[in-house]
Amino acid sequence: MLPSPIQNLIFALERLPGVGPKTASRLAFYLLRAGEEISSELAEALTELKTKVVFCQVCFNITSAGRECCEICEHPQRDGSVICVVEEPLDVVALERVGAYQGKYHVLHGLLSPIEGIGPGDLKIAALMERVRSGGVGEVILATNPSVEGDATAMYLQRQLQPLGVQVTRLARGLPVGGDLEYADQNTLLRALTGRQEM
Repeated sequence: MLPSPIQNLIFALERLPGVGPKTASRLAFYLLRAGEEISSELAEALTELKTKVVFCQVCFNITSAGRECCEICEHPQRDGSVICVVEEPLDVVALERVGAYQGKYHVLHGLLSPIEGIGPGDLKIAALMERVRSGGVGEVILATNPSVEGDATAMYLQRQLQPLGVQVTRLARGLPVGGDLEYADQNTLLRALTGRQEM
């Protein structure tokens, strides 16, 4: 029914996470009606994303093309004895926004998920183990998401890291600031109770 360029764009947009058929159609028709400059800017931004952004060879965070290491790995005042393990580069952005962490990172680029066929070899786990084995690392903070896959990945990493004599910690979990107890789910309440601290 639709001309193939529009249909192809809709199919391409549907492949993005969180974009269903209706949203993809709306976006495609918006781009069709929008000025030429919007489509050109979008096309240029997508091209630059693939040509001017690479992954750090040490921690696998994103960095500018032409660099071997990211700014965090190269920063002389970052504490190399502490590595915070996260799922995606966006998690690094979130933690950096807080401004309290001064260690280094390691980005896994996913989580273990047997259902989806994602095993340890599909993630940057071997590189993490090599970083810890090379020495100088005293603590590894596991900052994976509090989900089934996140917990499974954290447990797997803990079992792999413990024999290396490094301290393995996990981000604390509990109630959000400003949240009401009545709206918290059972797992959040349980974790908040178990992880309580002395005042």
